[in-house]
Amino acid sequence: MNQEVFVHSVKGPDGTPLTFADLPPPGTTRWVVRRKAEVVAAVRGGLLTLDEACQRYRLTVEEYSGWQQAFDAYGTLGLRITRAQRYRETRAEEPASSRGGASAQAMR
Repeated sequence: MNQEVFVHSVKGPDGTPLTFADLPPPGTTRWVVRRKAEVVAAVRGGLLTLDEACQRYRLTVEEYSGWQQAFDAYGTLGLRITRAQRYRETRAEEPASSRGGASAQAMR
């Protein structure tokens, strides 16, 4: 028997249950931190597939992946545009040797 399993709620970004009704409306264009975090939590928990999220919110896979990576690295603060820019700027200013990049290894 091949039955589909439907997830009714997942753990939201703030730890409370997140249901389909709690998700941002389809076609959302103003992406505040909370909405991005809810979409990431919904995809991770199986409330939406990646394809469903991209279609519902008109996102590219790259855009969603960027949200997920920012959330993984910095939590909800990483989902703020100004924060993400600041993290990138800080990272770019670090010497390559402190990041363990290829140029740091070549110097050894």
